[in-house]
Amino acid sequence: LAQCRDSGAGRVAQGHLRQPKLMLTHTSLISAGEGGPQTATMTECFDCDNCKESLYGRKYIQMDNGPYCIPCYDAHFANTCDECKELIGHDCRELYYEDRHYHEHCFRCFRCDRSLADEPFTCQGKELLCNDCYCSEFSSKCIACEKTVMPGSRKLEYNGQTWHEHCFICSSCQQPIGSRSFIPDKKDYYCVPCYESKFAPRCTRCKKTLTKGGVTYRDEPWHKECFVCTGCKTPLAGQQFTSQDDNPYCIKCFGNLYAKKCSACTKPITGFGGGKYVSFEDRHWHHNCFNCARCSTSLVGKGFIPDNDQILCRDCSSDL
Repeated sequence: LAQCRDSGAGRVAQGHLRQPKLMLTHTSLISAGEGGPQTATMTECFDCDNCKESLYGRKYIQMDNGPYCIPCYDAHFANTCDECKELIGHDCRELYYEDRHYHEHCFRCFRCDRSLADEPFTCQGKELLCNDCYCSEFSSKCIACEKTVMPGSRKLEYNGQTWHEHCFICSSCQQPIGSRSFIPDKKDYYCVPCYESKFAPRCTRCKKTLTKGGVTYRDEPWHKECFVCTGCKTPLAGQQFTSQDDNPYCIKCFGNLYAKKCSACTKPITGFGGGKYVSFEDRHWHHNCFNCARCSTSLVGKGFIPDNDQILCRDCSSDL
């Protein structure tokens, strides 16, 4: 049995863009008095939070803990490119995936060098691969349609072979098996209902399929619950039984209906359990019932004298 799962060792992902926002300081105009010259001055100090140099008239980057001049920002906050190992400056377009950062021009397929900046990709170990390269090297092909099983799609694997989920179909009803149980038969695969309908044996009595268990009688299959005594309907599976005219009977029913009766005890002589019996003319006795009617001596294997309905040993008969 097998189930569908996501294909591909890696997962399809998308890189993210990171780029700081540059800001520019400006001056505010303050009047020196009526008729006086207009001069541009700053109203308060505005310095880099790291080097403390003034940021007036300079580009800077605002961080949560304060503004930074460009050199300080690059030195303290810029990430290192995972590919070229150089800093990713403030003026570079930066792409990152999980905890790895790249220059835009370094974010490329490790196989064909194709840019991955604007398209999905697959991460295989530490390598980033475009979908074409990943499929060519790692993806399996569907045994049914012979097309590539794309990363992220659903597939089914069995016995070293791979199918698209929609390509793995029952050989009988032609419906996709999906995640249901199935039964292989040589090169064919069947859903359980189709296999049971097509191949499973049918009970001799009820004609329904046997999916598990069952008994065999006269080379024919039976459900355990269907194999019962013809007389009393008691289940016979695991019990001693016999047959009459090809019909199964429990010991009790067979004895009552068909077995010879002991002339001594009148009970049925079934012969089960190693029992033996003695017959004389139209009369029958259990071995332990075949005794002299007068002295009760066993007559099994000995000579005896019939006396009407009785049997006598030679000693008792000579007294008559």
